[in-house]
Amino acid sequence: MQKTSEKRSFSAGREKVRIYSETGQLVTVLVHTPGPEIEDMTPQDAERLLYSDILNHSIASDEYAPFYRVLARYAEVLEVRDLLTEVLQDENIRMNIIREACLRETEETLIEVMMNLSAEKLVSCLIEGVKKPHDSLTHFLSKDRYALRPLHNLFFTRDSGFTVFDRLFTGRMATTVRSRESVIMELIFRHHPLFHQEKLVSGSMMSGKDVRIEGGDVLVAREDILIIGNGIRTSTHAIDSLIKEIGKFRKEPFHVLVQELPSQPESFIHLDMVFTLLDQEYCMVFEPIILKPSRYQTVMISVGNGKVTGIRYVDNLIKGLKELGMEMKPLLCGGKNDIWIQEREQWHSGANFFALAPGRVMGYARNVYTIEEMSRHGFEVMDAKEVAAGAKEPEKYRRCVITIDGSELPRGGGGARCMTLPVFRKDR
Repeated sequence: MQKTSEKRSFSAGREKVRIYSETGQLVTVLVHTPGPEIEDMTPQDAERLLYSDILNHSIASDEYAPFYRVLARYAEVLEVRDLLTEVLQDENIRMNIIREACLRETEETLIEVMMNLSAEKLVSCLIEGVKKPHDSLTHFLSKDRYALRPLHNLFFTRDSGFTVFDRLFTGRMATTVRSRESVIMELIFRHHPLFHQEKLVSGSMMSGKDVRIEGGDVLVAREDILIIGNGIRTSTHAIDSLIKEIGKFRKEPFHVLVQELPSQPESFIHLDMVFTLLDQEYCMVFEPIILKPSRYQTVMISVGNGKVTGIRYVDNLIKGLKELGMEMKPLLCGGKNDIWIQEREQWHSGANFFALAPGRVMGYARNVYTIEEMSRHGFEVMDAKEVAAGAKEPEKYRRCVITIDGSELPRGGGGARCMTLPVFRKDR
């Protein structure tokens, strides 16, 4: 698989961080290709590790490869592993992350051993985990195989970091299972020469109690509109803190639409599992949460000169966006006719799409009723393998959906948007 991070065109004397929409032409994106860490779990572990099932690494890799190659045809793709390896060439940075990872996970005995590793081997330990040594009865009988757990969820790069306007943010993860992911993302954003530390807002520094925020809940709709999910992964305190942080560098007025989310089932963990933008005209929605009357409220917050100037309920996201001059046509995840089909396809990330450019999006082929709904509204359907090979050219179509095989990847609980962290898009 080609690693386009070797090109380093990203560093060639231009603005490095810019996201003012969800659908502007993609220029640079950060990903983590799933490795053996996704397979190191048992059925008993899966729920604790935030999976709905266990994965097969070989099959997941086969599904991920054309997805990666499509990204690489149209944008610069940066790999988390590559960037982290480069950062950890610095001995002081290496010492800091080893101490933080080991102390956070109460494995101080690993510190000395890990300090003697090369940067490459240390990265493997941080991502793929470190097994408990059989040096005591306690370790031998432990039901937990790992002293330092693998990062099973790291290929969902969206959550541990996100970009808003011209700033990079690190998440403040809702579960300790994923806390090392945000530590890694902060190291990259803070210390890698591709990025500027002054453009970083660390989730760990956000003030207030019960602050948790993940990138799957944060959508940049327009240069003055954010849409944020409020649920089990992103708290109201974190949204307040995020607005405050943005207000420190942005004095122009902006608006935040907040959508409450159910805590169950687990497929509702983030806003982008029920709502994503496809272009300037269409969005994908899970109808029961976004459009039908329910107890899950939508709130509009207006901000000016860094301070909240107004806050009120609106009927739903579509009407709230219309008030702000974004008139969106909703397409229904699972189609219009059967709530059971809608629920089945939403479960496997049927509302989770990622835009390469306006109207050119990627999503799972398995959600056939969702894809048919898009086709009926003018989206040309094409397979990711054909696009990766150059047999299909998305740029020839005003709108298209590039479909990814998805038997294993969706078992992790995320889709195309979850697997990408864009850091630069052209505006429209």
